[in-house]
Amino acid sequence: MTTTPVDIVLVRGDITEQTVDVIVNAANSSLLGGGGVDGAIHRRGGPEILEDCRRLRASHYGKGLATGRAVATTAGRLRAGHVIHTVGPVWSKEEDRSALLASCYGQSLALARELGAETVAFPAISTGIYGWPLDSGAGIAVRVARAHSGPPLKEIRFVLFDTEAYQAFERALQK
Repeated sequence: MTTTPVDIVLVRGDITEQTVDVIVNAANSSLLGGGGVDGAIHRRGGPEILEDCRRLRASHYGKGLATGRAVATTAGRLRAGHVIHTVGPVWSKEEDRSALLASCYGQSLALARELGAETVAFPAISTGIYGWPLDSGAGIAVRVARAHSGPPLKEIRFVLFDTEAYQAFERALQK
């Protein structure tokens, strides 16, 4: 059986404005919204996302979602079928947490496949307030995306908020 490579696309812009099957949220472990991408997704998606997150907290995730894990909810008012929430690691000089960051991307893509998604939009997980160096984060993201070729996924889109992040992902794609 041959697999078709997934198109990896870079977009400079706002992830909440994307029309895709799945939008990935760089969530905090509470799943109840926060700042940055997480807050923007909750605000734009509306109360339906928060309601789904509260149901998850009341059932399987009473203590919150663990770092590196992923879970899906409705997309509310976003132009997507689902939001996949994943908790990225905080960067550390003392401890290599690369496997956790890779897990965020890998588990999100596996869940997107389970949902039958053809298109997935990611932010640059952990590279904002969590302090992950952009070049390292982009390299991990692109490496994991390349490893997830084939149906039903057709496009993995990295939606990058600023020029610096966009350029880091461009460099990663060129390697």
